[in-house]
Amino acid sequence: MRKITTIIALAAISFISIGCDRFLDIQPEGKVIPTTVEDYRKVLTSAYVKYPLHKSLTAIRTDEVSIDENSGEFNLYREIAMWKDANTDQATTEFPWVSFYTVVFYLNQIINEGSKTMQDSPEKQQILAEAYALRAYVYFDMVNLYGKPYNTATASADRGVPITLDIDLEQVLKPSSVQEVYDQVHADLAKADEMMMEEKQPAGINYRFSKTALLAFHARTALYEGDWNKALSYAEQVLAVKGDLINLNTASTVPNHFTSVESIMALDNPFNISVQTISYASSELLSKYNNTTDKRFGIYFEKNNDKYKIIKGGSTDFRVSFRTAEMYFIKSEALLKLNRLAEAKETLAVVLKNRYNQEGYTSVQNEIAPMNTAEFMNFILDERFREFALEGHRWFDLRRANQKKITHTVYGQEYILQQNDVRYTIEYPMSAKKNNPNL
Repeated sequence: MRKITTIIALAAISFISIGCDRFLDIQPEGKVIPTTVEDYRKVLTSAYVKYPLHKSLTAIRTDEVSIDENSGEFNLYREIAMWKDANTDQATTEFPWVSFYTVVFYLNQIINEGSKTMQDSPEKQQILAEAYALRAYVYFDMVNLYGKPYNTATASADRGVPITLDIDLEQVLKPSSVQEVYDQVHADLAKADEMMMEEKQPAGINYRFSKTALLAFHARTALYEGDWNKALSYAEQVLAVKGDLINLNTASTVPNHFTSVESIMALDNPFNISVQTISYASSELLSKYNNTTDKRFGIYFEKNNDKYKIIKGGSTDFRVSFRTAEMYFIKSEALLKLNRLAEAKETLAVVLKNRYNQEGYTSVQNEIAPMNTAEFMNFILDERFREFALEGHRWFDLRRANQKKITHTVYGQEYILQQNDVRYTIEYPMSAKKNNPNL
């Protein structure tokens, strides 16, 4: 474990792009220990900036994209598309591990030391609230990458990820259970709830957590846990203060743009330029749209010869963690699970009216009207596929829903992720296991 913690420490203290090279938990010559709110805001910004790009990698495992085998960087992602988590090819990009714990290193420094050294002020409270919220977000993302989907009956036995709340670089980390990780997420969210000062964050710094973003995070967490009453409550609380949707019949702004009226928090880069460059929209994704009545089709995709490039990502302008439309989907799904089918349909119709032209909306409403609970659940999942394409949701939706069979073709050979395949839970990266036998 010492090797990996040393890597974390070096990564943390050498990150200099925003001036945080000045700060170190040990004070050598020429360095200073952060003490003021200004100092700790810089440390917290480091944590935000270094948040991993794991959701871009999960897209390659889904049915959203096809990989361009002629791309010069195809070899970096080939084994991900083949679901070969052993990464026998040294060139394969690993899913992040050290980078997650580097972010945690920063946050633990803020929570454990900043709470003592910063002078009491609203700014201190806000910084600590964001640190707790972001640490919760790290562990939520990690447990949903490397742990089994949450199941109340098995979560206490299912392997999650190691939890560290200290800045001791010599501690030996062992995996906690999925339940223990979720318990930590809730504990950190509770602390963030107590301290959070900002109702919303303005565009430009809306990568930061706010009260509204916290409510959205609570809603997503409850959705993944299948706690339908809480999912409904939190989604409704978000929509009470931020229910805006872009009407694609009158506007052409992509809903996941960081300046969109739908943006609640814009931290993640879920479809970065590297993955965008080597991929096209899959035939399965494209087949889900009516390309004449669904207004999303024209602003999500661009024809390139006989294929379609995905143009709703590829730059930091499309950073998105939470947005308003997700809250409508969570509310609709929660209502459905609570046997309130008519209300579930009415809730989702609010989004659909802003996504289809009049002809399409009428057609979809007619399609939905006779649906029973099971049929409408399938419709919700299909609409989530359409609405949140390449926003980092698909892999996790597949995990928590039906874990369907997916086939990818690489160099003419078919590779299959079977239904309920164990590879729906990603293995710990080889480098992490190499440096810590406890994993």
